[in-house]
Amino acid sequence: MPTGIAMRDAREQLFDAAERVLRREGPSALTSRAVTTEAGCAKGVLHRHFDDFDDFLAELVRDRIARLQSQGAALLAAAGTGTVTGHLAGMLTDLFGPVATAIVGLVIVRDELRARLRATTPSGLPLLTEAAAVIASYLAAERERGRIAPRADVDALAPALIGAGHLLFADRDAGPPSPEAVRKVVTTVLADVVHEPPDERTSP
Repeated sequence: MPTGIAMRDAREQLFDAAERVLRREGPSALTSRAVTTEAGCAKGVLHRHFDDFDDFLAELVRDRIARLQSQGAALLAAAGTGTVTGHLAGMLTDLFGPVATAIVGLVIVRDELRARLRATTPSGLPLLTEAAAVIASYLAAERERGRIAPRADVDALAPALIGAGHLLFADRDAGPPSPEAVRKVVTTVLADVVHEPPDERTSP
């Protein structure tokens, strides 16, 4: 797109373009030129909407966090239905899709990006910190309903699930893990605290 021609919903189009690059080529390929080329616009379009590329990346991460909060609301609403294992396996699978996993990689390697995200995520690793909070809230809701043991430390279990899930999904070359592998991780982490008959744990 020639410089000077306005893009409709430019921010969203740039975010979508960045996600396509991340999905296809991973975080190492994400540059401002790659984003604008993918979006089919002049490089100046990005700089009209964002102070610089790290500002763009920070807003991309915050957009992902906002989506995560919506997923968290749906997860919380599902407390008391289905199975705890099924809900959490689905949450981890959604969380660690190829785009989100690549975004976590960006946050890890770019010091300036992490610094900018401290305004909204003062501690921990942005996106994963918010994901752990979402899962802890869900586990607390299930504990109140008697489906998680009263003694369960949900603030310790949530980051354990996040860490195990991240390791399971982090290898881009190997492809995504099987649903059975994700369930096994959830079942193992929660083995001592989930009050579900064994045959129910295989149901969503």
